[in-house]
Amino acid sequence: MKRLRVVLDTNVLVAASRSSRGASFALLRMLREGRFTALASVPLLLESEAALKRPEHLAVGGRTVAMTDAFLDALCLCCEPVDLYYLWRPRARDPADDMVLETALNGRADRLATFNTGDFTAAARFGLALVHPRELLRQLQEGQS
Repeated sequence: MKRLRVVLDTNVLVAASRSSRGASFALLRMLREGRFTALASVPLLLESEAALKRPEHLAVGGRTVAMTDAFLDALCLCCEPVDLYYLWRPRARDPADDMVLETALNGRADRLATFNTGDFTAAARFGLALVHPRELLRQLQEGQS
């Protein structure tokens, strides 16, 4: 069976860093197990790094900057790098989300996992499926592609 190609929005990584009990954290476990292919671009990783290192997120997760750096290093080992050859701007409701969409489109993603599906209405024009992390987790558990 074909492994799903997925872009995890920054908010999914932040949610996983704040709680080990939710779908976002479970998705990271599944990624480590090789259950799907995560796609990442340099701009997406830089945005994720900036968000994860915000003091309020570090405090809630009980993490340090060094721990966050180690997490991001490990995440990069589990991700397929995506070069952004084509830019489609502006497409997202929030301009900061354009590079998330561009990562998914350039990486030929099957899914874009986010808590903010309303910010990516343009994804439908490209045939990209938007999923809430809980829905992606269900799909992976049921073996859907």
